[in-house]
Amino acid sequence: MNPVIETILNRRSTRSFSQKPIARDDIQTIVNCALHAPSGMGRQTWKFTVIMHREKIQKLAAVIGKELGREGYNMYAPEVLIIPSNEEDSPFGIEDNACAMENIYLAAEALGIGCVWINQIRTICHVPAIREILNEWEIPSNHVIYGMAALGYRDDTPVQPKERIGKVVYIQ
Repeated sequence: MNPVIETILNRRSTRSFSQKPIARDDIQTIVNCALHAPSGMGRQTWKFTVIMHREKIQKLAAVIGKELGREGYNMYAPEVLIIPSNEEDSPFGIEDNACAMENIYLAAEALGIGCVWINQIRTICHVPAIREILNEWEIPSNHVIYGMAALGYRDDTPVQPKERIGKVVYIQ
């Protein structure tokens, strides 16, 4: 089977990470793949912020958890957090970032690194306590975050795939 197709078919979200560090070269490869995602009209209005410090990641997780009333929220305690952000007024921001996130997912899987999409921040990224952290991380104030990629080596047995269901119509 083609290795790209095999990676797509085998990819699963990881919700339990070991505390094994991820090599910087692997992180750079993953971010480079994100940068090569499609972008509406080639505008590339995104920014990618990579947090490689567990305590900083957990500081953000705690503030998100407090805002959402989810005590103990930890974003699955990843080793690395990649935060794609995009200009709020970009007409293609959601789609651009979704494509970048998928590239992150697939690149991580190809490198044997687990990944899960964290979406809790989307509607609260401008809450002052969260924005304060994002400002420290140089995420522009006119940017919104549609999702974040939590990465780390799997600390669990890979989840067996669910049966894929959906309607497919072939027109000939």
